[in-house]
Amino acid sequence: MKQIKNDFEPPANIITPASRRDMRALAFHFLYAIDRHDYTVLLDTIIENFRKGFRIDITEDSLAVTMARGATEMREELDRQIKPLLRNWKLERLGCCTRLILRLALWELRQPEAIPSIVINEAIELAKNFAEKDAYKFVNGILDEASKQLQLTDQEEGANHDEPEESSKQ
Repeated sequence: MKQIKNDFEPPANIITPASRRDMRALAFHFLYAIDRHDYTVLLDTIIENFRKGFRIDITEDSLAVTMARGATEMREELDRQIKPLLRNWKLERLGCCTRLILRLALWELRQPEAIPSIVINEAIELAKNFAEKDAYKFVNGILDEASKQLQLTDQEEGANHDEPEESSKQ
């Protein structure tokens, strides 16, 4: 059997996610990795692999870890919330990325500090970057309906929650 040499060199510099958008994208990547392993690998293992492989400075209390942990732990409940919103679709028919983005956004919408318009906009951006073509329209419609059903409104209009965060807050 032939040995394969691993020439992978992680980046020399350590990367520190700076904004809430970066944190959401990182949380999405964590969810994608754990989903592709059918939830048989611990989220902590996934996060540690990201830390080592990509040299990402991510702490246990960071927003990315909190979001990924929340969406993973509540995935069955979040799926139950998504199903009635799908009208003429089945959850199993959704693409993996679309389903994960919906879970992540619904988890975030349930948080007391959530600003629905920002959460929905960020989910749309994730869908544009990672989900199937035009999935962002579907994500927008589902999350808009979910925020109406949850009777959520933007309570802090004009607040900029996507400014870079200090590394001590991660």
